[in-house]
Amino acid sequence: MEQQGEKITIGADGKLTVGDNPMIAFIEGDGTGPDIWRAARGVLDAGVAAAYGGKRRIAWVEVLAGEKAHKLTGEWLPRKTLEVIKDLKVAIKGPLTTPVGGGMRSLNVAIRQILDLYACVRPVRYVPPVPSPLKEPEKVDMVVFRENTEDLYAGIEYEAGSEQAEKLTRFLEDELGASVPEGAGLGIKPMSKKNTSRLVARAIDYAIDRGLSSVTLMHKGNIMKFTEGAFAKWGYETARELYGDRTITENELWDDYNGKRPEGRVVIKDRIADMLFQQVLLRPEEFDVIATPNLNGDYISDALAAQAGGLGMAPGANMGDRCAVFEATHGTAPKYAGLDKVNPGSVILSGVMMLEHLGWNEAAQAVRDALAATIADGVVTYDLARQMPGAREVKCSTFGREIEKRLKG
Repeated sequence: MEQQGEKITIGADGKLTVGDNPMIAFIEGDGTGPDIWRAARGVLDAGVAAAYGGKRRIAWVEVLAGEKAHKLTGEWLPRKTLEVIKDLKVAIKGPLTTPVGGGMRSLNVAIRQILDLYACVRPVRYVPPVPSPLKEPEKVDMVVFRENTEDLYAGIEYEAGSEQAEKLTRFLEDELGASVPEGAGLGIKPMSKKNTSRLVARAIDYAIDRGLSSVTLMHKGNIMKFTEGAFAKWGYETARELYGDRTITENELWDDYNGKRPEGRVVIKDRIADMLFQQVLLRPEEFDVIATPNLNGDYISDALAAQAGGLGMAPGANMGDRCAVFEATHGTAPKYAGLDKVNPGSVILSGVMMLEHLGWNEAAQAVRDALAATIADGVVTYDLARQMPGAREVKCSTFGREIEKRLKG
């Protein structure tokens, strides 16, 4: 049932105006989505109540997508859902089903592209004592800004043997002199200066606002020179043209400042994608913000999550200039659906990001601290319990209630 509340507004400067009872849309998700959403909602409500003594609360508005939407409306992603998210400006969602190799298009990608949520923001921070494969996981503390709307995920691809693939093959060979394997499926990788620039600008703004030291442009420009190479080139141009007095390049850092970062300046540097995968393992403390094209961002954000303990504790947000959707970053895990078993940490921490987006930092910190305290006390779901000797394994709902208990206590 929809709760009564106030709509969030966005000014010409892009700043949110948020009342004490904002309306926020939610999609509970498929598979384990309903389980983790119920737990997360209770935690978020308790965090807001604890931080503001009942003076603020969230008015939750359910919108439909995925299996529940298809069952009730015959559509996987109803137009009304998109209209409500646009109207309310902020939404949070559980995982949604996407088949591999065929069938419907990814609902997650569709939501991002239709709403122009061009920045996928994935902070990765270690929460002790979550098990990690690293010796010093506490050094992992960085944020990935992944471009959401283009690259190979733009959806421009043609099946092997199809009329479209054959037609495109003939054009590539006859008009452009390319060599294409016979009968190949084809995909197009668009990258634009406009979309690169707005993504990198958002990453630099984030670093400046939080006093962070660097933004790293991740790319494979040594091979894909006119797409990923252009991403790095345009990223540097954006920093120079829009933030010339707030940024310096890595070369300038060493040539002009002997490696000592000037106060108030953000260092802009770039790394080849495969090299960066090594360096975030070997020297994670050297990276604060990573800005990257779509495919690279998908890989690096999940790899970093593994360093910090896995996707069960990895939050995410998809953000544009007019609205934002916060989401659990893992899949639907249908074999665990309805078993009240899985870790709700990802959607809880995505809710923390949402609270910060609203400017409710006290509530965000309260939830983050209560979650960390619950894990530190050894009260965890099965995924963490099997790696933590002596831990008490609890259900998803119990884990949520344990966090609420620490918020109320």
